[in-house]
Amino acid sequence: MNRLIDIFSFSEDFPLIFTQANFWIFFTAIYFIYAIVYRKKALRSAYLFAISLLFYYKTSGLFIGILLFSTVNDFFLGKAIYNSRSIIFKKILVAVSVIINLGTLCYFKYAYFFTDSYNYLFQTDYEVINYLAQWANTWSEVDYFTVDKIILPVGISFYTFQTISYSVDIYSKQIKPLKSIIDFGFFVSFFPQLVAGPIVRAADFVPQIRKEINITKQDFGNATFMILKGLIKKMLFADYIAANFMDRVFDVPEMFSGFTNIMAMFGYSLQIYGDFSGYTDIAIGLALLMGYKLPVNFNSPYKAIHCGDFWKRWHISLSSWLKDYLYIPIGGNRNGSIFSYIFITVFTFLGVFAYADFGIAIIATAGVGLALIITLFSSKLAWHFNRNVNIMITMLVGGLWHGASWKFVIWGGLNGLGVVAYKYWRKISPYENSNAWLATVWKIGLTFIFITFTRIYFRGNSMDHINRFYQQVATNMDWQNALLVLWEYRAVFIIMGIGYITHWLPYKTKDWILEQFIKSNIVIKAVVVMVVAIICYQTYAADFQPFIYFQF
Repeated sequence: MNRLIDIFSFSEDFPLIFTQANFWIFFTAIYFIYAIVYRKKALRSAYLFAISLLFYYKTSGLFIGILLFSTVNDFFLGKAIYNSRSIIFKKILVAVSVIINLGTLCYFKYAYFFTDSYNYLFQTDYEVINYLAQWANTWSEVDYFTVDKIILPVGISFYTFQTISYSVDIYSKQIKPLKSIIDFGFFVSFFPQLVAGPIVRAADFVPQIRKEINITKQDFGNATFMILKGLIKKMLFADYIAANFMDRVFDVPEMFSGFTNIMAMFGYSLQIYGDFSGYTDIAIGLALLMGYKLPVNFNSPYKAIHCGDFWKRWHISLSSWLKDYLYIPIGGNRNGSIFSYIFITVFTFLGVFAYADFGIAIIATAGVGLALIITLFSSKLAWHFNRNVNIMITMLVGGLWHGASWKFVIWGGLNGLGVVAYKYWRKISPYENSNAWLATVWKIGLTFIFITFTRIYFRGNSMDHINRFYQQVATNMDWQNALLVLWEYRAVFIIMGIGYITHWLPYKTKDWILEQFIKSNIVIKAVVVMVVAIICYQTYAADFQPFIYFQF
């Protein structure tokens, strides 16, 4: 009984996540009941909505109220958008949906970022006060929420984008609004992908809500394989190498040689891939066990041959969302817009001023302004400027989506520059159309190294922390002790090697392994599950290891 109470009650220190035994006890219990009710569509939606709310409560406590607010708000706005006969009123309602959703996201995620940036820019000392928590505590007469700081609700960046897509897809006539708020609540809160994606489009998921569920042997085998693969990625390729190597190095980079710091960066590329893609693999597998298909979120991203290719393979649901709901509406690769020009000018000033003085920021902004003026007299320059400015805006926003800090903006900007630079390099590259394996290896290797070293802005705790990393790499490589480092952490590097080898395996080999698992006898499947469970248990870190993307 105490065990069940522990599973179904909220604990801030031990949320319900996929790598804990509590979650699998939880899922076994709800799946048993689901097997009884799944044929009754209305009951099925209501049951999964209730379970998803319970799961989110286990993850975020009373922040479940924000999820319910977003659900109710966009359900009725969606109906109003569909029923309105006025195009102008439809646009106003869509704008209201976007403003409310982004306003909620900005309040919880970017209040400190905007306040700190304003204080730095105008030399003020404003402090963030959580007025919403203050009001909630007064209303409830219980001091549940912390007033002196704003805590980010888990998964708000994901379900906010999902509810925005619902309103926009109704406006663009891709879907009709759902008649039942229970069905809509199920779409918003479906627990496998609720807190860390993939981001589900309304047009893709809504048609599945009232469909007949038929889970085939193929589906069951595929789902089980995805779950096992996800657990291996997360617990072996992410948590083990992080706890036994990377975290030690990144905590105090100046205590380790430049070579060790570089190897930690390569390890981090595997860690963040294993962590995030491991989560989405498990999410996709869990959803498939219940008869629902979630979008593919990763496609061997370290096989990318250029930066643009990488972002078609990494966090695909976010990349495609930003493309369809931001990049194309502001002009895509054809036209700039007033929004584009204002955004890039303001961001240039703020970004440069954040890490330089006022004079340099003015010069950089003047340079952008001059380029804009020249485009008025040169159609050729205007063409180049317009087709690239929207790429940079999309990547900068993508960086800011990942974290409320200028270091994330820099990370997004560097990736944007990588995309833009390749567009010009491919015109003169002698290897662009070469299918030779050596040329392909060169492209993959160069892209992988670029992506890896931009991630120091993603992993570093602060700009000072990042500068300490660069200083060690630049001044203290210590090649003589490189072999000693490799030997000292040999178990970690062996696992890293296995991780990268399995990642770079040909698609045919991976498909063959999946096919053999699906075809295998149930006894063999059970043995594989036991082996994976033993491996995960043996590598399980003593410290709680949340999924990296929970913070977003």
